[in-house]
Amino acid sequence: MTTGNTQEWKTKPTDRFVLRWIKCHLSARVTPLLSRYVWIRPWMVTVFSAGAGLAAGVLFAMGWPLPAGVVGAVSQVLDGVDGQLARLTGRETRYGAFLDSVLDRYADGAMVMGIIVYAAKASPAAFLWLVLSVGALALFGSNLVSYAKARADGLGISLGKPTLASKGTRVTAMSISGLLGGFWPAAPLLALGYLAVHSNCVVAKYIAAAKK
Repeated sequence: MTTGNTQEWKTKPTDRFVLRWIKCHLSARVTPLLSRYVWIRPWMVTVFSAGAGLAAGVLFAMGWPLPAGVVGAVSQVLDGVDGQLARLTGRETRYGAFLDSVLDRYADGAMVMGIIVYAAKASPAAFLWLVLSVGALALFGSNLVSYAKARADGLGISLGKPTLASKGTRVTAMSISGLLGGFWPAAPLLALGYLAVHSNCVVAKYIAAAKK
């Protein structure tokens, strides 16, 4: 175990304050406990985290926002644990980072799709086209934020400072909307609108930054 006197295993330099807070105050409480069990590998946590994200999407689609929010929050906390566990135990690999990024897209997309279905069921028929349009923008924008950043990194293009549209922030927003949705059914719809606007604005910012 490579703890030393440093706390570098908790976060990465690219983590913004939302994700950094989750990792330092929540994920970091779980990781040392799991590190005691040598048979637990980081990839196992990655798969379990993605499975929880998929389950949260299904729960949203079934019209159960509160449990969806709880499961989504668990998924996000565990999404920080896998990387921490890899760093803490000296098991970092390029494959692990790749697997984490790929499964993140499934979990992220499942939650967005779940909220789209939830919103479509809760909206009057006359506004269904609007809900689906906003949902499509949210889904496209959420995927493109991660894709554009990865593509730019591969091409050696600097996009400037990290933004608040990362997967961690998006899942946190959706999870909170689910928790609020147990008492205020419209909350997931607001999360969908937030994703549609914010993520696509960040993509536009990336496109502009890449041209410089």
